[in-house]
Amino acid sequence: MKITKEETEKLAKLARLKFSEKEIEKMTLEMSGILNYVDQLKEVDEKISSALIDPDGINLTRNDVVDVTIQPEELLQSAPDREGNFYKVKSVLD
Repeated sequence: MKITKEETEKLAKLARLKFSEKEIEKMTLEMSGILNYVDQLKEVDEKISSALIDPDGINLTRNDVVDVTIQPEELLQSAPDREGNFYKVKSVLD
């Protein structure tokens, strides 16, 4: 998307910013580049969205499977200080 010099001047006025002619030209080019990049991101998003839609109606998500379970006692062994089955930490409130 191309932004015009007039649009840049209008945005500057709305934001109550003052720029020289050289700065206005630079801002116009930079904002056009940003908007072009956003347009590219929109295209990628649409491609990903369409790729996730399955025309056969098959569920494309995976099942949740628990692989490895760690017992609380194993985790607490690495604690620098503990109290019962809890990590013991310094108080953060007075």
